[in-house]
Amino acid sequence: MRIHAVHHLYDARLARSTRPFLARGGKVERCRFCMLRAHLCICALKSEVESDAAFMLVMYDDEVLKPSNTGRLIADLFRDTFAFIWSRTEPDPAMLDILADPQWQPYVIFPAEYGTPERVAAQISVGPGKRPLFILLDGSWSEAKKMFRKSPYLDGFPMLSITPDSRSRYRVREAAKENQLGTAEVAARIVDAYGESQNAEALDLWFDVFRESYLAGKLNRSLPEDSAVSRLRQTVSAEAV
Repeated sequence: MRIHAVHHLYDARLARSTRPFLARGGKVERCRFCMLRAHLCICALKSEVESDAAFMLVMYDDEVLKPSNTGRLIADLFRDTFAFIWSRTEPDPAMLDILADPQWQPYVIFPAEYGTPERVAAQISVGPGKRPLFILLDGSWSEAKKMFRKSPYLDGFPMLSITPDSRSRYRVREAAKENQLGTAEVAARIVDAYGESQNAEALDLWFDVFRESYLAGKLNRSLPEDSAVSRLRQTVSAEAV
């Protein structure tokens, strides 16, 4: 199994903790990679997509430690995913190096109402020799707004906004806004807008696999008969034929 940037960030954040992280269900035995209950681990189902897109997760302090976080699902599928803990005054130099690398065209993913009209991009456009780098501010809604307002090193990049056409399927945490999506759901919509519809579908399905498995563990229930896990297994079997 590929160990990715979010796994490394989790270990680094845990190592500098001065006291145990007490999330809900913190005493539950979990897989340290997918963060699901051990008997519901989905790591064996994990695959990888071929994509020209890259992602940067800028995570609010202890977000990476939360079992309910869906940012890691992006890194599961998209090899070029970077992850950093947010800091207003001391941003990670490695993050700044990536943002300055000419191979990338960074886009900050955030609602258009929070940006100036000239900053909001109508579509995804990259120059010759460049690839899109989609920057996601990963935390609660109030944390994401704080990161957006207080990250001057992101101010020079264009913004991309999506308008959800349906309610989020994310029921692991309560959303602060109507039609607010989970981080992985947002990434799927961005990938679809970029023209990689099959990768968007793969991420949507992977999100459903995680969501159903997480809720089954949280509520101590069995997976539904027509579960996303079953659909993913059928997809993998069909592709193998």
